[in-house]
Amino acid sequence: MSAPGRAGRIRERAAARRRVLARGAWEQRVRRIAPVVVPVLLAVADAVLVNGLELALELGASVVAATALLLRRRFPLLVFLITLPGLYIGYIWFAPMIGLYTLAARRPGRVRLGICAVLLIAAHFLPYPISDFEPTHYRENTLVLIDACVTSAAPIAMGLLVRTRGELAQRVEDLTRSLVREDRLLADRVKTTERARLAREMHDVVAHQVSLISLQAGAVQVSTEDEAARAGARTIRELSVRTLEELRHMVGVLRADGGGGGAQGLAPQPDLEELPRLIEMSALDVTYEGGVVAGAKGAKTVERAAFRTVQEALTNVRKHAPGAQVRVQVGSGGSGEGESLRVEIRNGPPDETAMVPALPGGGHGLVGLRERAQSLGGTLEARPTSDGGFVVRAVFPYGGTGAAAAGAG
Repeated sequence: MSAPGRAGRIRERAAARRRVLARGAWEQRVRRIAPVVVPVLLAVADAVLVNGLELALELGASVVAATALLLRRRFPLLVFLITLPGLYIGYIWFAPMIGLYTLAARRPGRVRLGICAVLLIAAHFLPYPISDFEPTHYRENTLVLIDACVTSAAPIAMGLLVRTRGELAQRVEDLTRSLVREDRLLADRVKTTERARLAREMHDVVAHQVSLISLQAGAVQVSTEDEAARAGARTIRELSVRTLEELRHMVGVLRADGGGGGAQGLAPQPDLEELPRLIEMSALDVTYEGGVVAGAKGAKTVERAAFRTVQEALTNVRKHAPGAQVRVQVGSGGSGEGESLRVEIRNGPPDETAMVPALPGGGHGLVGLRERAQSLGGTLEARPTSDGGFVVRAVFPYGGTGAAAAGAG
Protein backbone atom coordinates (compact mmCIF):
# COMPACT_ATOMS: atom_id res chain seq x y z
CA MET A 1 0.00 0.00 0.00
CA SER A 2 1.27 3.45 -0.91
CA ALA A 3 2.08 6.15 1.65
CA PRO A 4 -0.97 8.32 0.81
CA GLY A 5 -3.22 5.26 1.13
CA ARG A 6 -1.79 4.42 4.57
CA ALA A 7 -2.20 8.04 5.68
CA GLY A 8 -5.84 8.04 4.53
CA ARG A 9 -6.49 4.79 6.41
CA ILE A 10 -4.96 6.23 9.56
CA ARG A 11 -7.10 9.38 9.27
CA GLU A 12 -10.24 7.28 8.83
CA ARG A 13 -9.45 5.22 11.91
CA ALA A 14 -8.77 8.35 13.94
CA ALA A 15 -12.06 9.90 12.81
CA ALA A 16 -13.96 6.69 13.66
CA ARG A 17 -12.33 6.63 17.09
CA ARG A 18 -13.33 10.26 17.70
CA ARG A 19 -16.91 9.49 16.67
CA VAL A 20 -17.06 6.57 19.08
CA LEU A 21 -15.69 8.71 21.91
CA ALA A 22 -18.14 11.51 21.13
CA ARG A 23 -21.04 9.05 21.05
CA GLY A 24 -19.98 7.59 24.38
CA ALA A 25 -19.70 11.06 25.96
CA TRP A 26 -23.13 12.00 24.60
CA GLU A 27 -24.70 8.81 25.98
CA GLN A 28 -23.19 9.45 29.40
CA ARG A 29 -24.52 13.01 29.35
CA VAL A 30 -27.99 11.79 28.40
CA ARG A 31 -27.96 9.16 31.16
CA ARG A 32 -27.03 11.85 33.67
CA ILE A 33 -29.55 14.49 32.56
CA ALA A 34 -32.57 12.37 31.56
CA PRO A 35 -33.56 11.22 35.11
CA VAL A 36 -33.73 14.89 36.15
CA VAL A 37 -35.40 16.49 33.11
CA VAL A 38 -37.89 13.82 32.02
CA PRO A 39 -39.97 13.89 35.27
CA VAL A 40 -40.17 17.69 35.03
CA LEU A 41 -41.39 17.53 31.42
CA LEU A 42 -44.01 14.91 32.34
CA ALA A 43 -45.24 17.02 35.25
CA VAL A 44 -45.44 20.18 33.08
CA ALA A 45 -47.39 18.27 30.42
CA ASP A 46 -49.71 16.95 33.12
CA ALA A 47 -50.29 20.50 34.40
CA VAL A 48 -51.07 21.89 30.95
CA LEU A 49 -53.35 19.01 29.97
CA VAL A 50 -55.35 19.14 33.22
CA ASN A 51 -55.69 22.91 33.66
CA GLY A 52 -55.26 24.30 30.15
CA LEU A 53 -53.91 27.81 29.64
CA GLU A 54 -56.88 29.80 30.96
CA LEU A 55 -56.79 28.96 34.71
CA ALA A 56 -53.94 31.15 35.93
CA LEU A 57 -53.87 30.11 39.63
CA GLU A 58 -54.27 26.39 38.98
CA LEU A 59 -51.74 26.41 36.15
CA GLY A 60 -49.26 28.48 38.17
CA ALA A 61 -49.42 26.17 41.20
CA SER A 62 -49.03 23.13 38.93
CA VAL A 63 -46.03 24.56 37.04
CA VAL A 64 -44.31 25.51 40.33
CA ALA A 65 -44.84 21.96 41.56
CA ALA A 66 -43.43 20.55 38.32
CA THR A 67 -40.41 22.88 38.34
CA ALA A 68 -39.60 21.97 41.94
CA LEU A 69 -38.86 18.42 40.79
CA LEU A 70 -35.47 19.65 39.55
CA LEU A 71 -34.34 19.67 43.21
CA ARG A 72 -36.08 16.48 44.28
CA ARG A 73 -32.87 14.49 44.79
CA ARG A 74 -31.26 17.10 47.01
CA PHE A 75 -34.34 18.22 48.99
CA PRO A 76 -36.91 15.41 48.64
CA LEU A 77 -39.11 16.37 51.60
CA LEU A 78 -39.24 20.07 50.72
CA VAL A 79 -40.00 19.33 47.06
CA PHE A 80 -42.83 16.98 48.02
CA LEU A 81 -44.40 19.63 50.25
CA ILE A 82 -44.15 22.16 47.39
CA THR A 83 -45.99 19.77 45.05
CA LEU A 84 -49.00 19.40 47.40
CA PRO A 85 -50.59 22.79 46.46
CA GLY A 86 -50.36 21.77 42.81
CA LEU A 87 -52.28 18.59 43.65
CA TYR A 88 -54.85 20.40 45.81
CA ILE A 89 -55.41 23.40 43.52
CA GLY A 90 -54.43 22.15 40.08
CA TYR A 91 -55.43 18.48 40.38
CA ILE A 92 -52.12 17.20 38.97
CA TRP A 93 -50.79 13.76 39.83
CA PHE A 94 -47.32 13.29 38.35
CA ALA A 95 -45.47 15.91 40.41
CA PRO A 96 -46.65 14.82 43.91
CA MET A 97 -46.32 11.12 43.07
CA ILE A 98 -42.76 11.57 41.76
CA GLY A 99 -41.92 13.67 44.82
CA LEU A 100 -43.29 11.01 47.18
CA TYR A 101 -41.42 8.28 45.27
CA THR A 102 -38.14 10.20 45.61
CA LEU A 103 -38.77 10.74 49.32
CA ALA A 104 -39.38 7.00 49.86
CA ALA A 105 -36.26 6.08 47.90
CA ARG A 106 -33.94 8.56 49.66
CA ARG A 107 -35.45 9.29 53.10
CA PRO A 108 -37.38 6.13 54.04
CA GLY A 109 -38.39 7.03 57.58
CA ARG A 110 -41.66 5.36 58.62
CA VAL A 111 -43.08 8.32 60.49
CA ARG A 112 -42.05 10.75 57.75
CA LEU A 113 -43.55 8.60 55.00
CA GLY A 114 -46.74 8.07 57.00
CA ILE A 115 -47.28 11.80 57.51
CA CYS A 116 -46.53 12.58 53.87
CA ALA A 117 -48.92 9.84 52.72
CA VAL A 118 -51.69 11.33 54.87
CA LEU A 119 -50.97 14.79 53.45
CA LEU A 120 -51.16 13.49 49.87
CA ILE A 121 -54.42 11.66 50.63
CA ALA A 122 -55.90 14.82 52.14
CA ALA A 123 -54.80 16.99 49.21
CA HIS A 124 -56.25 14.46 46.78
CA PHE A 125 -59.49 13.80 48.70
CA LEU A 126 -60.51 17.34 49.66
CA PRO A 127 -61.77 19.49 46.75
CA TYR A 128 -60.72 23.03 45.93
CA PRO A 129 -62.32 25.18 47.21
CA ILE A 130 -63.15 23.28 50.40
CA SER A 131 -66.69 24.63 50.33
CA ASP A 132 -67.46 22.24 47.45
CA PHE A 133 -67.05 19.23 49.73
CA GLU A 134 -70.28 17.23 50.14
CA PRO A 135 -70.10 14.86 53.14
CA THR A 136 -73.34 13.16 52.18
CA HIS A 137 -72.03 11.85 48.86
CA TYR A 138 -70.85 8.62 50.44
CA ARG A 139 -70.32 6.58 47.32
CA GLU A 140 -68.37 9.27 45.48
CA ASN A 141 -66.31 10.19 48.55
CA THR A 142 -65.42 6.52 49.14
CA LEU A 143 -64.21 6.10 45.57
CA VAL A 144 -62.14 9.29 45.79
CA LEU A 145 -60.66 8.17 49.12
CA ILE A 146 -59.68 4.77 47.69
CA ASP A 147 -58.15 6.50 44.70
CA ALA A 148 -56.21 8.83 47.00
CA CYS A 149 -54.91 5.92 49.09
CA VAL A 150 -53.72 4.07 46.00
CA THR A 151 -52.14 7.24 44.66
CA SER A 152 -50.10 7.63 47.86
CA ALA A 153 -49.28 3.93 48.41
CA ALA A 154 -47.98 3.21 44.90
CA PRO A 155 -45.03 5.68 44.84
CA ILE A 156 -44.07 4.75 48.41
CA ALA A 157 -44.00 1.06 47.52
CA MET A 158 -42.02 1.74 44.35
CA GLY A 159 -39.51 3.96 46.14
CA LEU A 160 -38.97 1.43 48.93
CA LEU A 161 -38.56 -1.32 46.33
CA VAL A 162 -35.92 0.63 44.43
CA ARG A 163 -34.08 1.47 47.65
CA THR A 164 -34.17 -2.17 48.79
CA ARG A 165 -32.90 -3.29 45.42
CA GLY A 166 -29.99 -0.86 45.67
CA GLU A 167 -29.16 -2.06 49.19
CA LEU A 168 -29.25 -5.68 48.05
CA ALA A 169 -26.96 -4.87 45.14
CA GLN A 170 -24.55 -3.16 47.54
CA ARG A 171 -24.63 -6.16 49.88
CA VAL A 172 -24.00 -8.52 46.99
CA GLU A 173 -21.05 -6.39 45.96
CA ASP A 174 -19.71 -6.41 49.53
CA LEU A 175 -20.20 -10.16 49.70
CA THR A 176 -18.35 -10.60 46.43
CA ARG A 177 -15.45 -8.52 47.72
CA SER A 178 -15.47 -10.53 50.93
CA LEU A 179 -15.35 -13.79 49.00
CA VAL A 180 -12.48 -12.50 46.87
CA ARG A 181 -10.65 -11.46 50.02
CA GLU A 182 -11.25 -14.87 51.60
CA ASP A 183 -9.97 -16.59 48.46
CA ARG A 184 -6.86 -14.45 48.59
CA LEU A 185 -6.33 -15.23 52.27
CA LEU A 186 -6.80 -18.92 51.56
CA ALA A 187 -4.26 -18.73 48.75
CA ASP A 188 -1.85 -16.93 51.08
CA ARG A 189 -2.41 -19.63 53.68
CA VAL A 190 -1.68 -22.35 51.15
CA LYS A 191 1.43 -20.44 50.10
CA THR A 192 2.54 -20.16 53.70
CA THR A 193 2.05 -23.88 54.27
CA GLU A 194 3.98 -24.74 51.13
CA ARG A 195 6.70 -22.30 52.11
CA ALA A 196 7.02 -23.95 55.52
CA ARG A 197 7.28 -27.36 53.86
CA LEU A 198 9.98 -26.14 51.50
CA ALA A 199 11.79 -24.54 54.43
CA ARG A 200 11.86 -27.85 56.27
CA GLU A 201 13.14 -29.67 53.20
CA MET A 202 15.79 -27.01 52.62
CA HIS A 203 16.89 -27.22 56.23
CA ASP A 204 17.12 -31.01 56.11
CA VAL A 205 19.15 -31.10 52.88
CA VAL A 206 21.45 -28.11 53.36
CA ALA A 207 22.00 -28.62 57.07
CA HIS A 208 23.04 -32.23 56.44
CA GLN A 209 25.58 -31.26 53.77
CA VAL A 210 26.99 -28.35 55.77
CA SER A 211 27.25 -30.54 58.86
CA LEU A 212 29.30 -33.06 56.87
CA ILE A 213 31.56 -30.23 55.69
CA SER A 214 32.03 -29.09 59.28
CA LEU A 215 32.82 -32.62 60.44
CA GLN A 216 35.36 -33.15 57.66
CA ALA A 217 37.00 -29.82 58.42
CA GLY A 218 37.18 -30.76 62.13
CA ALA A 219 38.80 -34.06 61.25
CA VAL A 220 41.41 -32.27 59.12
CA GLN A 221 42.04 -29.76 61.89
CA VAL A 222 42.72 -32.54 64.39
CA SER A 223 44.72 -34.88 62.17
CA THR A 224 47.01 -32.48 60.31
CA GLU A 225 50.19 -30.95 61.67
CA ASP A 226 50.43 -28.24 59.01
CA GLU A 227 49.55 -24.95 60.65
CA ALA A 228 48.20 -23.42 57.41
CA ALA A 229 45.99 -26.42 56.77
CA ARG A 230 44.79 -26.31 60.36
CA ALA A 231 43.93 -22.61 60.04
CA GLY A 232 42.06 -23.29 56.79
CA ALA A 233 40.13 -26.13 58.41
CA ARG A 234 39.24 -23.90 61.34
CA THR A 235 37.97 -21.23 58.94
CA ILE A 236 35.85 -23.82 57.13
CA ARG A 237 34.33 -24.94 60.42
CA GLU A 238 33.54 -21.36 61.42
CA LEU A 239 31.93 -20.71 58.05
CA SER A 240 29.90 -23.90 58.37
CA VAL A 241 28.63 -22.93 61.81
CA ARG A 242 27.73 -19.47 60.59
CA THR A 243 25.95 -20.90 57.57
CA LEU A 244 23.88 -23.16 59.80
CA GLU A 245 22.95 -20.21 62.03
CA GLU A 246 21.81 -18.12 59.07
CA LEU A 247 20.00 -21.13 57.63
CA ARG A 248 18.08 -21.56 60.88
CA HIS A 249 17.18 -17.87 60.78
CA MET A 250 15.92 -18.03 57.19
CA VAL A 251 13.93 -21.19 57.92
CA GLY A 252 12.35 -19.45 60.90
CA VAL A 253 11.40 -16.47 58.75
CA LEU A 254 9.89 -18.71 56.08
CA ARG A 255 7.88 -20.63 58.66
CA ALA A 256 6.69 -17.55 60.55
CA ASP A 257 2.98 -16.83 60.12
CA GLY A 258 2.55 -13.14 59.49
CA GLY A 259 5.74 -12.11 61.26
CA GLY A 260 4.04 -11.78 64.62
CA GLY A 261 6.87 -13.33 66.58
CA GLY A 262 7.81 -16.51 64.80
CA ALA A 263 11.32 -15.17 64.18
CA GLN A 264 12.09 -14.41 67.84
CA GLY A 265 15.09 -16.12 69.36
CA LEU A 266 16.78 -16.67 66.01
CA ALA A 267 20.35 -15.80 65.17
CA PRO A 268 21.00 -12.04 64.82
CA GLN A 269 21.45 -10.78 61.28
CA PRO A 270 24.80 -9.34 60.18
CA ASP A 271 25.44 -5.63 59.83
CA LEU A 272 28.38 -3.35 59.11
CA GLU A 273 30.27 -4.61 62.16
CA GLU A 274 30.58 -8.01 60.47
CA LEU A 275 32.14 -6.67 57.26
CA PRO A 276 35.80 -6.95 58.35
CA ARG A 277 35.22 -10.54 59.42
CA LEU A 278 33.47 -11.32 56.12
CA ILE A 279 36.36 -9.85 54.13
CA GLU A 280 38.92 -11.69 56.24
CA MET A 281 37.25 -15.02 55.60
CA SER A 282 36.63 -14.40 51.89
CA ALA A 283 40.07 -15.72 50.82
CA LEU A 284 40.37 -12.81 48.37
CA ASP A 285 42.81 -9.94 47.93
CA VAL A 286 40.53 -7.23 49.35
CA THR A 287 41.29 -3.67 50.35
CA TYR A 288 38.64 -2.42 52.76
CA GLU A 289 37.94 1.29 53.26
CA GLY A 290 35.26 1.80 55.86
CA GLY A 291 34.15 5.27 56.84
CA VAL A 292 30.94 4.52 58.75
CA VAL A 293 30.50 3.57 62.39
CA ALA A 294 28.13 0.60 62.44
CA GLY A 295 24.86 1.21 64.24
CA ALA A 296 25.60 4.89 64.90
CA LYS A 297 22.51 6.39 63.30
CA GLY A 298 21.31 4.10 60.53
CA ALA A 299 18.66 1.47 60.47
CA LYS A 300 19.72 -2.13 60.93
CA THR A 301 17.80 -3.05 57.79
CA VAL A 302 20.02 -0.74 55.72
CA GLU A 303 23.22 -2.11 57.29
CA ARG A 304 22.04 -5.65 56.62
CA ALA A 305 21.38 -4.75 52.99
CA ALA A 306 24.87 -3.24 52.70
CA PHE A 307 26.39 -6.40 54.19
CA ARG A 308 24.47 -8.62 51.75
CA THR A 309 25.60 -6.43 48.85
CA VAL A 310 29.26 -6.85 49.77
CA GLN A 311 28.75 -10.56 50.42
CA GLU A 312 27.14 -11.19 47.02
CA ALA A 313 29.74 -9.06 45.21
CA LEU A 314 32.61 -11.02 46.81
CA THR A 315 30.89 -14.27 45.89
CA ASN A 316 30.67 -13.12 42.28
CA VAL A 317 34.37 -12.18 42.30
CA ARG A 318 35.20 -15.63 43.63
CA LYS A 319 33.12 -17.23 40.86
CA HIS A 320 33.95 -15.09 37.83
CA ALA A 321 37.20 -13.25 38.59
CA PRO A 322 39.49 -15.50 40.68
CA GLY A 323 42.73 -13.87 41.69
CA ALA A 324 41.44 -10.35 41.02
CA GLN A 325 42.18 -7.47 43.35
CA VAL A 326 39.11 -6.12 45.11
CA ARG A 327 38.43 -2.79 46.77
CA VAL A 328 35.46 -2.38 49.13
CA GLN A 329 34.44 1.15 50.08
CA VAL A 330 31.72 1.95 52.61
CA GLY A 331 30.96 5.54 53.44
CA SER A 332 28.20 8.05 54.05
CA GLY A 333 27.25 11.19 52.19
CA GLY A 334 24.72 13.99 52.45
CA SER A 335 21.59 14.34 50.32
CA GLY A 336 18.47 16.46 50.14
CA GLU A 337 16.47 14.19 52.46
CA GLY A 338 19.21 13.16 54.87
CA GLU A 339 22.38 11.12 54.71
CA SER A 340 22.96 8.07 52.56
CA LEU A 341 25.07 4.94 52.95
CA ARG A 342 27.24 4.32 49.90
CA VAL A 343 28.73 0.90 49.18
CA GLU A 344 31.09 0.20 46.29
CA ILE A 345 32.79 -3.08 45.43
CA ARG A 346 35.22 -2.82 42.53
CA ASN A 347 37.40 -5.63 41.24
CA GLY A 348 40.03 -5.76 38.55
CA PRO A 349 40.43 -8.32 35.79
CA PRO A 350 40.80 -11.98 36.81
CA ASP A 351 44.18 -13.65 37.15
CA GLU A 352 44.59 -15.98 34.16
CA THR A 353 46.78 -18.33 36.18
CA ALA A 354 44.23 -18.74 38.99
CA MET A 355 42.02 -21.78 39.11
CA VAL A 356 38.37 -21.09 38.32
CA PRO A 357 36.16 -22.75 40.95
CA ALA A 358 33.23 -24.81 39.67
CA LEU A 359 30.64 -22.99 41.78
CA PRO A 360 26.96 -23.11 40.80
CA GLY A 361 25.04 -19.90 40.19
CA GLY A 362 21.42 -19.08 39.53
CA GLY A 363 21.95 -15.64 38.02
CA HIS A 364 19.56 -14.00 40.52
CA GLY A 365 22.03 -12.47 42.99
CA LEU A 366 22.33 -8.98 41.52
CA VAL A 367 18.62 -8.93 40.69
CA GLY A 368 17.77 -9.66 44.30
CA LEU A 369 20.20 -6.99 45.51
CA ARG A 370 18.65 -4.41 43.19
CA GLU A 371 15.14 -5.27 44.41
CA ARG A 372 16.28 -5.05 48.03
CA ALA A 373 17.85 -1.64 47.42
CA GLN A 374 14.73 -0.34 45.67
CA SER A 375 12.48 -1.59 48.47
CA LEU A 376 14.55 0.48 50.91
CA GLY A 377 14.37 3.60 48.74
CA GLY A 378 17.90 3.23 47.38
CA THR A 379 19.58 2.35 44.11
CA LEU A 380 22.05 -0.28 42.89
CA GLU A 381 24.28 -0.17 39.83
CA ALA A 382 26.29 -3.11 38.49
CA ARG A 383 28.39 -2.85 35.32
CA PRO A 384 31.73 -3.94 33.86
CA THR A 385 34.66 -1.52 33.87
CA SER A 386 36.97 -0.51 31.05
CA ASP A 387 39.93 -2.48 32.50
CA GLY A 388 38.06 -5.80 32.36
CA GLY A 389 36.81 -5.73 35.91
CA PHE A 390 33.43 -5.14 37.47
CA VAL A 391 31.89 -2.62 39.86
CA VAL A 392 28.85 -2.84 42.09
CA ARG A 393 27.69 0.45 43.59
CA ALA A 394 24.72 0.79 45.97
CA VAL A 395 23.25 3.82 47.74
CA PHE A 396 20.85 3.44 50.69
CA PRO A 397 19.05 6.07 52.79
CA TYR A 398 20.96 6.23 56.07
CA GLY A 399 19.71 8.74 58.61
CA GLY A 400 16.68 11.04 59.08
CA THR A 401 13.50 10.10 57.31
CA GLY A 402 15.31 7.62 55.13
CA ALA A 403 16.50 5.55 58.06
CA ALA A 404 13.06 5.66 59.65
CA ALA A 405 11.46 4.43 56.46
CA ALA A 406 14.05 1.70 56.08
CA GLY A 407 13.55 0.59 59.66
CA ALA A 408 9.83 0.42 59.09
CA GLY A 409 10.42 -1.64 55.96
